[in-house]
Amino acid sequence: MQAVNGQISIPLADVSDGKARFFTYRSGGTEVKFFVLKSRDGIVRAALDTCDVCYRDKKGYRQEGDFMICNNCDQQFRSDRINEISGGCNPVPLQRTVAGDRLIIPEAELAGGVRYFQ
Repeated sequence: MQAVNGQISIPLADVSDGKARFFTYRSGGTEVKFFVLKSRDGIVRAALDTCDVCYRDKKGYRQEGDFMICNNCDQQFRSDRINEISGGCNPVPLQRTVAGDRLIIPEAELAGGVRYFQ
């Protein structure tokens, strides 16, 4: 993903089918991984593909139905709780907004996640 004017812009049509889409953003030589999905309550959610606990193992998450599962410890998290709960093994939430037909994530949000991926 490339930032334009300090923002990552993703077409909503690309992330609206309930399936998690995984992306990579490069910040100063570090690949920052994140995912976006539309949960069954209709909200498009975004989080780093890591958590505060398991980030050192760099295994991320996988989707199983309405849950995101930590590939390191197998804890599961309801997709409609992403961006609602943070800390522990919950996916690290990213601020995001919907503008027209696009999801906008501030580049600073992803740059702030570099520490998890170094």
